[in-house]
Amino acid sequence: MIILIGLGVLLLGAGIGYYLRLIIALGKKRSIEIDIKQMMVAAKEEAQRIVDEAKKKSEEQLGNLKEEEKKKEQEFKETEKRLIKKDEFLDTRQVELNKEIEEVKIKVEDVKKIQDRVLKVEEEKRIELERVSKLSENEAKEELLRDIEKKYEEDILIRIQKMENQNEEKLDRRAKDILATSIQRLASSTASELMTTIVSIPNNDIKGKIIGKEGRNIRAFERAAGVELIVDDTPGSIVISSFDPIRRQVARLALENLILDGRIQPAKIEELVEKAKEEINKIIKEKGEQAVYECGIFNFDPRIIAILGRLYFRTSYGQNVLQHSIEMAHIAGMIAEELGADVAIAKAGALVHDIGKALDHEVQGTHIEIGIRILQKFGADERIITAMKSHHEDYPYETIEAVIVQTADAISGGRPGARRDSVENYLKRLQELEALVNAFSGVEKSYALQAGREIRIFVTPDKISDTEAKLLAHDVATKIEQELKYPGEIKVTLIRETRVIEYAR
Repeated sequence: MIILIGLGVLLLGAGIGYYLRLIIALGKKRSIEIDIKQMMVAAKEEAQRIVDEAKKKSEEQLGNLKEEEKKKEQEFKETEKRLIKKDEFLDTRQVELNKEIEEVKIKVEDVKKIQDRVLKVEEEKRIELERVSKLSENEAKEELLRDIEKKYEEDILIRIQKMENQNEEKLDRRAKDILATSIQRLASSTASELMTTIVSIPNNDIKGKIIGKEGRNIRAFERAAGVELIVDDTPGSIVISSFDPIRRQVARLALENLILDGRIQPAKIEELVEKAKEEINKIIKEKGEQAVYECGIFNFDPRIIAILGRLYFRTSYGQNVLQHSIEMAHIAGMIAEELGADVAIAKAGALVHDIGKALDHEVQGTHIEIGIRILQKFGADERIITAMKSHHEDYPYETIEAVIVQTADAISGGRPGARRDSVENYLKRLQELEALVNAFSGVEKSYALQAGREIRIFVTPDKISDTEAKLLAHDVATKIEQELKYPGEIKVTLIRETRVIEYAR
């Protein structure tokens, strides 16, 4: 019973709970439906409000656009009226211009007719005058000019002479002022170059080593360097004598290195002479670069600069050619600046005016012709070539820069003590002597020694035999007698040497 009662109570409780849950769920459902209806009403009201505001704004914008359209239409109408007025004005003006053109044409025709009548009257007058005077127009003109010339001839001549004298005085004064200013602005040393170089030695024992056994070392040195060594005249020093400055410098450098090394023998001598030649070539390049930098010229080919540096070891009448060229470049630049010429062209032409002297022993022709070929080969400016080629008046002056270069050359060479004519002639004689000997077949090289009193010739042993060597020496002496002028006598020394070299490995 108790169990049945419990089951009945449970079932009753479950039914009551279900019923209560059902009532609560229905209540919530009704509440949610009411909320949804309220939200829908509010949304409709909000949508209506937005639509009303949009309509209001669109109506306002439409009204504004209509107002703007009316204003633009009014402006277009006013513009159209103005254009119409302008067209009417232009039409009226065109009509007036056409009338004026017609009037001008009529006036031009009238003027032409008047001119024709005047020309006709003048022609009739001229014919009548010729008939009366019995002279033509040209004859009358010449007669009138002759009368005027006779009347005022003396006065005209006096005036012309005065003008010429005044102009010459002014030009002469101006030229002197320019030259004096250029000379005063550039002051440089005028020391002349010597043909000997002195090398100091630590003691007299070195002299014996340099001479070598039976003089073989000194002969090897003189042959390799092409100079003459004087080892007995001055104590504590050795004198290197040669007319070629490059040879002297190579010999000086090689001899100093030999003294420092201490191993003085023919093979070592030849090795150090070759090294000295390489070092001198470096110095030549540096001197060329320094020269163009000092003169402010930067557009030369490097090969021109290298050749220019060789002038550092060349002399002209005892004057260093490179220093002379640099001095000329500065003077030419000053004169060109005074005269309004091209300063760069004048300076460049002056700097390279003697570049042919760097190769005059190796190439045929005057140093001017050689210089022109060098500059043309390495692409120098044609204006520079024109400026440099007239400095000895071998070519006519084509530009003002050419005259400036020649003037600068005269100023630089004309300084007191700058040049010695006898030195230049002496060097020229020695160069001619070597050139004459080198022209013989089989001659390897030759050197003028003893101030030109001796010519030392080295021949190729494969080409010249001992018997032929004697004949060649005689032929050389004979040709020197026939073609050269020289004081005293010249000793011809011909050397034929066979050298065999092997290596033990």
